[in-house]
Amino acid sequence: MAKEPFVIIDHTADWALQVYGRTLADLFIHAAQGMASLMVANPDAIAQDDTLFVELEAYDTESLLVDWLTELAYWAETEQMVGQTFEITSISPTRLGATVHGGKADELQKHIKAVTFHNLEIIETEDGLEVAIVFDV
Repeated sequence: MAKEPFVIIDHTADWALQVYGRTLADLFIHAAQGMASLMVANPDAIAQDDTLFVELEAYDTESLLVDWLTELAYWAETEQMVGQTFEITSISPTRLGATVHGGKADELQKHIKAVTFHNLEIIETEDGLEVAIVFDV
């Protein structure tokens, strides 16, 4: 049975996602999709009028994931630009290149203040990779 790419998990003070992916690129895409689903009621309804090119370098893979989601949250908070489709053009444990297609959200249902490092660890499983991500909202 195939797993969902992400699920919302209960967390006392914040919002959290359990994210799955066969590859590192899948994991980063699913994390972005999951975060978008927290921010807007229907991410599929977001127009794809805008394109964002993202290039990041970080100390390790967990930091790269936090930087990736923080970049997307920044655009959502400052421009109300929410990604709908995400293409990872290059990825390594410490570098990311991506193209994000999305558009202006009428309203954000959740405002993400920060992507946290709380218990953040990318784990290898027999199905691929998984990580729990906690968002300060």
